[in-house]
Amino acid sequence: MVDTMASLRAFLRATRMERNFPPSPRLATAGLPADDEVLLDAPDARLGPVLVAAGRGEYGPAAGLLAATGAAAEWENRDRYVIRLAAFAHSRAEWFTSWRAAAPDDPGVVLVGAELAVTRAWASPARAELLHQTGPLVEAAAAGDPRDPVPWRIALDRARGSGAAHGEFERLWGEAVRRSPHHYGCHVAALQYLSTGPFRSSGGSGSHRECFDFAERAAQDAPPGSLVRALPLHAAFACLAEGHDDGRTVVDRARLDAAADAAVALSAAQPAAEPWPAELRNLLTYVLVGLDRWQDALLQLRLTGPYAASFPWDRFSDDPLGGFLEAREEVRRNAPAARCAACAGHPRNGHGGRTHSGDH
Repeated sequence: MVDTMASLRAFLRATRMERNFPPSPRLATAGLPADDEVLLDAPDARLGPVLVAAGRGEYGPAAGLLAATGAAAEWENRDRYVIRLAAFAHSRAEWFTSWRAAAPDDPGVVLVGAELAVTRAWASPARAELLHQTGPLVEAAAAGDPRDPVPWRIALDRARGSGAAHGEFERLWGEAVRRSPHHYGCHVAALQYLSTGPFRSSGGSGSHRECFDFAERAAQDAPPGSLVRALPLHAAFACLAEGHDDGRTVVDRARLDAAADAAVALSAAQPAAEPWPAELRNLLTYVLVGLDRWQDALLQLRLTGPYAASFPWDRFSDDPLGGFLEAREEVRRNAPAARCAACAGHPRNGHGGRTHSGDH
């Protein structure tokens, strides 16, 4: 296992994009790992060996992993693994082609195939037409395991990209929550539909408030520790990312802060320096920076450790790792604790502002 994970880390480092800014010598002082230690979209200990095997053309470990998550009803893990396996198949398809040829009816290969087809269609200028054509694949994935909510998350993504009417969205949403009332991926997909799809009735502030209403209701209904409790964070991100005066004229600042606070509490309950919690913490860091909450952002970066996630940084740059590192450096410059440590004990007032405006 150690050799396998070491090989994977080397692979991830070898494929990272070049940065166009020098590393900061003060990262260690701020409690942050060096730039060259940061990995983009690193897998967990279960997925890592599967990807290494897939890189050798072996599909058996991927089939076994998805079969295990289905048998144990590990829907959150299953969703993550499907997304990552489809992304790997998009760039290195030999293992997936062999799997589909050997076991075309395996629910795992059908599910990954549906995710892969929808992802490819999303990337095309002919998105809506291609997404319509993926319907049979998504339906086949849903038939594979009637308990599984993951095909319905894929169906919700497809509905958003194809411009499905709200009635169709409601049907898909009902199927998803019937299988798993608090499935995080389905809730995120539904929120994205409500924020960008045909449901946007009035645009601007009205749409954002509707999305916050949906996210807050879902978070309140979710059990303690559920990732759905971070759904308002996604609504805050959508608001801030559109650049409406940092979101504060669109939604009350108190509402944005409450979304961030709930995610901070959820982050505190997750293990530090682990790949999957880092996905939440990357998004939380973006929102905290947008709210000028530098000290809170520094804490999240320390909990994140060496793990960068493509989302949200890939929404603004073709180099998500570079975007993460730039944001991290901005936090280091502005967080009072990091500044105080760097200037060897000279106190500051604790109200850090931006040194420059980022493209958030």
